[in-house]
Amino acid sequence: MNQLITGIHHVTAIASNAQKNIDFYTGVLGLRLVKKTVNFDGPDVYHFYYGDETGNPGTILTFFPYQGLVNGRHGKGMLNTTSFSVPSSSINFWLDRLRRFDINYKKPQERFIGEVVIYFEDEDGLGLELVFNDIDTRRGFSTGPVPEEHAIKGLYNVEIWEEGYERTGGLLTTQLDHQLIGEKGNRFRFAAKDAPGNYVDVLCSPDSLKGLTGSGIVHHIAFATPDATTQAEVRLRMVQRMLNPTPVLDRSYFTSIYFREPGGVLFEVATSGPGFGIDETQANLGKTLKLPPQFEADREKIESALAPITVNTDKYR
Repeated sequence: MNQLITGIHHVTAIASNAQKNIDFYTGVLGLRLVKKTVNFDGPDVYHFYYGDETGNPGTILTFFPYQGLVNGRHGKGMLNTTSFSVPSSSINFWLDRLRRFDINYKKPQERFIGEVVIYFEDEDGLGLELVFNDIDTRRGFSTGPVPEEHAIKGLYNVEIWEEGYERTGGLLTTQLDHQLIGEKGNRFRFAAKDAPGNYVDVLCSPDSLKGLTGSGIVHHIAFATPDATTQAEVRLRMVQRMLNPTPVLDRSYFTSIYFREPGGVLFEVATSGPGFGIDETQANLGKTLKLPPQFEADREKIESALAPITVNTDKYR
C-alpha cells in the first residue's frame, strides 16, 4: 500500500520582527527566501518561506513575524527545536560563523551514531540545531552567502516535548505512516522515510512546564502527502480518530488540513504540489510580494500596512 504521508513538508514558527528574521535566516544561515507572501488567515502579517533552491518539501521553515510580540516559552506540548542538515566536514566553518555573528551555542555533542549536533537560538529564542552528518545527499542553496560546500541542505529533524511518547507515537505509527526507528534515553525517533528531513523526535519530558505561545515558538509542523486524493484519505483517518481536522484549505502553493495531535501540537498535512514556482520563476523566487487571489483587490492597503523589508546578504558573506 502506498504511503499517504511521505515525510516532513515544512515547519512554521512565530517571530517578532520581520527584518531581523530576514537577516538571520537569509544572512547568517544562508537560506533562500523562496516566497514572500502574507498570512492567508490575516493579511496584515507577512508569511516568509525559507528553504533550498526551489523550496522542496523537507527544506522549508516559515515564519509569521508579528511586530513586537512577546516571547513564548518552550515546554511540553510544543515542537521546541527545528534542526538543519549540514555536512560533517563543515563543523569548523559553522562554529566560526556562529562566533562571527555573536550567536551563543552549546558545545557539539553526538546524538545518534553519525550525528554531531550544535544547539543555538535565533533572535526570538526559537530552538535550532545544526546536525552534521554524511548521509544527506540533497543540495543546499548554491548562491547564498554560505559557500555551497557548507550550505544547509534542508531540515534534518524536529523535536517535540511531551508528557510521554506513547500517544503521539501511536498517532504517527498507526495513522501517519511513520515507524519508530531509534531510541536513546528519553528520545524516540519516528520517520515516514529513514532519511534526513523526515525525522520526528518525541522527547518524554514530564517535568517540563507547559509551553506558551509567542515569538520564538513553533506554530505547527506540516507533513507532506502526494496530492489531494491522499490528503482526503488522511483527513478521513483523522475524522475516524475524532481529531476534528479542518476542511481542506487552499494555500496557493499547496492545500492543507490541520488538527491537534494528542499532546497538543498542531499538525498540518500539506500536498507536495503545485509548489512555489506557480507564480514566480526559479530565478525570481521570493523577490516580490505574492498575494492569494482573494486579497489582490486590497493589495495597496495590504502593502502599505506591512513593514518594508530588504534582502541584502552581502555583509554575511
